[in-house]
Amino acid sequence: MRTILLNDGWKLKGFEIGKDNEAELASPKMLDRFWMTALVPGDVHSTLIKHKLIPDPFVGHNDQQCQWIEDRVWWYRKKFNFREKIAADEKVELIFDGLDTFAVVYLNGLKIGSTANMFMEHSFDITADLKQGENTLAVKFEPVSQHTVHNINMWGNYGKERPWARKAQMNFGWDWGPRLVTAGIWQDVRLKKYKQAKLESVQAQTVELSRETAQIKIDLEIDNFNKSEQLAAIIKLNNQTTELEFKQEITASRESVTFTVEDPELWWTNDLGPANLYQLEVELMAAGIAVDAYQSEFGIRTLEVEMVNQTGENVFTFILNGIPIFAKGANWIPVDNFFAAADNSRYVSLVKLAAEAGMNMLRVWGGGIYEKDIFYQECNRQGILVWQDFMFACAVYPDYNKDFMDNVAREIEFVVKRLRNHPCLAIWCGNNENHWIHEKKYTMGEIDYRFYGEKIYDQLMPELLAELDPGRLYWPSSPYGGNDHNDPNLGDQHNWQVWHGLIEPRKFGEEVKEDFSVEGVSFKNFKKDQANFVSEFGMHASANKYTLSKNIPAGEYYWGSTEMNYRNKDVHHEKGILLMEGYTGRPNNIVEYLNYSMLTQAEGLKYGIEHYRRRRPRTSGSLFWQLNDSWPGTSWSVIDYYLLPKAGYYYAKKFFAPILISLNYDPGNPLEIWVTNDLAEAYQDQLQFQLFDFAGQELYQITLQIEVAPTASKLITSLNLADILPAGVTAAEVVVKLSAQQQGVPANLYYLVDNKDLRLPEADLSYQIAAEQKIILKAKTQIRFVKLEIPQKEVVFSDNFFDLTAGETKEVTVRHLQNKEVKLDKLEVSSLN
Repeated sequence: MRTILLNDGWKLKGFEIGKDNEAELASPKMLDRFWMTALVPGDVHSTLIKHKLIPDPFVGHNDQQCQWIEDRVWWYRKKFNFREKIAADEKVELIFDGLDTFAVVYLNGLKIGSTANMFMEHSFDITADLKQGENTLAVKFEPVSQHTVHNINMWGNYGKERPWARKAQMNFGWDWGPRLVTAGIWQDVRLKKYKQAKLESVQAQTVELSRETAQIKIDLEIDNFNKSEQLAAIIKLNNQTTELEFKQEITASRESVTFTVEDPELWWTNDLGPANLYQLEVELMAAGIAVDAYQSEFGIRTLEVEMVNQTGENVFTFILNGIPIFAKGANWIPVDNFFAAADNSRYVSLVKLAAEAGMNMLRVWGGGIYEKDIFYQECNRQGILVWQDFMFACAVYPDYNKDFMDNVAREIEFVVKRLRNHPCLAIWCGNNENHWIHEKKYTMGEIDYRFYGEKIYDQLMPELLAELDPGRLYWPSSPYGGNDHNDPNLGDQHNWQVWHGLIEPRKFGEEVKEDFSVEGVSFKNFKKDQANFVSEFGMHASANKYTLSKNIPAGEYYWGSTEMNYRNKDVHHEKGILLMEGYTGRPNNIVEYLNYSMLTQAEGLKYGIEHYRRRRPRTSGSLFWQLNDSWPGTSWSVIDYYLLPKAGYYYAKKFFAPILISLNYDPGNPLEIWVTNDLAEAYQDQLQFQLFDFAGQELYQITLQIEVAPTASKLITSLNLADILPAGVTAAEVVVKLSAQQQGVPANLYYLVDNKDLRLPEADLSYQIAAEQKIILKAKTQIRFVKLEIPQKEVVFSDNFFDLTAGETKEVTVRHLQNKEVKLDKLEVSSLN
């Protein structure tokens, strides 16, 4: 087997619909010397940006100047030489790892196939058509509008063409990003030359696990296209301490091998242990000669989802190697609107940042893409589980159309075979919110037709997964379960009372109610939530100042400007303003908006996630919306497009720590001290509760000896504020500090009133820059929300957006994600007071 990469030397040109002569443009004789050079992997937009034929779509309103691109026909052409002879027992395939989306492929003027799915590999047997010498490839991309049928009743937003196109649904716009409908060769192009036979697929599974051994099963699918009678597979499984090798004679198109691994080194999430990986290699041999090969990382582990616990309660708990876990993490959207433009380093940085924040699960949301290999590889290495949606989101889909359903079936088969061996892969989910939204709209009389798409999620997917990946849970939708698909008592839930003002819970057939008031959208509604597993919730925060300033035209960088407002794609009911009004007060300028929105998001996430973690084991997961951005906008993300973390990210490093010390308090109620232990062993420690005024005077202190069982949460004690608050001191003038004796357990600070009601003193803060990219800060008064800023992409601090008590000294380190020099001389330090 030999692979030849064909990414270089492509040309590109666009045409109006109906004005491209296919025979001429596909012909080897076509003169394309004046066509523009194309980026492959890439897309039309990225090539046009490179040649300065369109402005940067992310700056200002420039995306509106790029809408014409989706209405053109785009042709790619490339010439390549193939000097080898093709023997009688060989074949050559032309493989496109990704074509976006409606493409016709030509080789030497001959049409060899067409495609209609960006999510899967497209392979063409060109053995008979490939010339020994110069060859010409041409690929025509047709507009989405030419391939949609508008006879489906439609309730999804962002255009009626969207459900018909098996491409990233967020291309058509979403409530966090612009409409930029891409087209192009977005992944590698390859020739593969095979001899006698090829490996169609390899599946590796841990089928049994004990303390001493693991039973591993390898399933092989072989295409013996030359009918060879001397085929065998050599299977190797290796790590630093184990080297195993087996030989399996191949007598059929499907073969299986089961073997035992002694003293297996298990794959764990990062909060429970090391993410141990083995190297799996399979060589296909014909008459003793290697003719094809497969390599991947493999993790030995078992994973199941408990739906009913030992006391008979409904739960939704992932059990990893026999240990129940609390899923801590976020939702993942595409890292760029232009998928090919994102290099591997962007994925490595984002996944590592997630791990450093204590996340052990990411949900790949169903309106984007099945992610690139590097994403799953990094999740394997960082000990992060992946909740994998299939790519169907917030729409009805034409499940009555045979061509569409056949296309979807091929997609599912390809995606499942591609991803199923990753140890990080935890669950398959049929769609994002489709069941939930359809039922609500039907109940409210907005629609009167059946749930188009249900045949995909309720029939096609479970049937294919039962065959292709039976050992992994399939969940039809998110949210799903119970009397209302968003029922907190069964399955997973999306909590959008906070931000979107939905009044929950409700039952099937009940009126959908919303409350767009300060109280209705407040993050304090999280404490009403009794859900088993919360797979979406969150609130907006601005991108960082540097990110915004680079993408808002000069003269428009101010609060309330047209360009500033354009960064926000969820503009209904001023929900962000209402949230800030309740906690920080309304912002009056751009500086206040950045600070207030980030503080409100961070404190809101902390408030909700600490509540969910205290409910362990009844609640077993909280995946907030969202980790990252695809463009430099205002959204629910905690890391902006320039990979600059917001306040919410730095808060996550504390509220997602394996040991969480938290205070459950609302005015008028006792102060409850809780400890949540996500480790597999009991936690013993000495805790300290301190009450300070803003000058640093300790007003009250108590030390507690505690022990918390493994994977459990425990109420340690309760205090009455009236008993510990001195006379003449109000709740607006104090701060609570919870700390542990053991190193590595984050301390936790709490104010007892909303931020807008605090009586903060004037800040007295000093700092100095020390060696090894360290910043040393000293506070003489209580300092609220210390913000460190450097005007540079991909700069990350060890901590940021933190509070300091009077008399406290803190050391912070800074680094660049790509190890570039950090512009420490440009450091800015500020705070809210």
